[in-house]
Amino acid sequence: MRILWMDWDSLGREGIYNEFKRRGYEVEHFILNRTEDMRLNREYAEKMIRFMAGKNFDLVFSYNYFPVVSIACNACRVKYISWVYDSPVVALYSNTIVFPYNYVFIFDKAAYLDLLKLGINTVYYLPMATDIKTYDGYEMDRSIYDVYAAPISFVGSTYSEKKHRLYNRLQNVDDYTRGYLEGIVQAQKKLYGELILEELLTPDIMEEIETVQRWTMNEDGFERPAWVFAQYYLARRVTTLERREILQMLSEKYRMVLYTNEKTPHLPKVENRGPAGRLRESVYIYRCSDINLNMSLRSIVSGMPYRIFEIMGSGGFLLSNYQEDFLEYFVPGEDFDYYTSYEDLMEKVEYYLSHKKERKEIARNGYEKIKKYHSFEKRLDLILDIIKEERKY
Repeated sequence: MRILWMDWDSLGREGIYNEFKRRGYEVEHFILNRTEDMRLNREYAEKMIRFMAGKNFDLVFSYNYFPVVSIACNACRVKYISWVYDSPVVALYSNTIVFPYNYVFIFDKAAYLDLLKLGINTVYYLPMATDIKTYDGYEMDRSIYDVYAAPISFVGSTYSEKKHRLYNRLQNVDDYTRGYLEGIVQAQKKLYGELILEELLTPDIMEEIETVQRWTMNEDGFERPAWVFAQYYLARRVTTLERREILQMLSEKYRMVLYTNEKTPHLPKVENRGPAGRLRESVYIYRCSDINLNMSLRSIVSGMPYRIFEIMGSGGFLLSNYQEDFLEYFVPGEDFDYYTSYEDLMEKVEYYLSHKKERKEIARNGYEKIKKYHSFEKRLDLILDIIKEERKY
């Protein structure tokens, strides 16, 4: 099989590439320049078309969905497989999504259903996976454990970087709207398993928001303005507050280790070790931590972030916020566990830190289930089965 890989610095890129190579596929790379307009960019699409011309690729693959790639594949009549691991992805609301050569696999079932109910038949629900064959090759010894051992670890952003502070752009709304937005942010922070922000952005509130921060619809887009503000502005605000408060709360009682790109002077008791290295170092962190936290970005409504597959596939114990998609594949208290409030989190942290045997058994069960059902091998088998079903182009 000949595959054109639209390559960029994405999560999971090594895992899917390793699986392509294990199968003996011929993989050619087109390095995506993310500084380019990835929507209706005629020149960039033509560059891709020229690159594909005469090479008889069986399929084109990318992590996340790019309209410009879809345009090129549609012109060349080549199947375009995109596997979306981010949420939100406003590009999914591009009119190109309906092009017949698209196969768009989305990790968040709620995001998939939002498009499906609009009558879009090029989307599929597909959770992420892990490169467990590679992880199993990383040997452990006492010196590694001594470096990475921790009661509680979290690998990820605190969403306090400047690029995530979109909510600050709404500070010049009137006093009533500012109070209303703060209120729904606080309400959402206490609610797991459902995103209520969009429905609470009433027409009057949206009118005031757009006096200070107007959303201009993409030329090829059909995204809802309230969806954009809920997903990109408010959900990030919820995530920032939640992660800061949870890290602060846990660090008051336990040794809390954080791996992130950001400086965190506002969290003086959190042990910030800087960013975790890709693959090997992350695997060691997950294996050596008693509890690995997952705090999902709140715009991920029901999906399981890539982080959780890395944790469980590394043999680490996972304690996550509640996400509905978990319950379709994993059993809480058997393969992992989840919390539904700050109080519930504190109780479960205390319990699992004092019940080592049970914690280890759960981590082992989670690892075995990932190995059996959630490898890149299994996911690629499913993708290929789906695209073998011929469509009438």
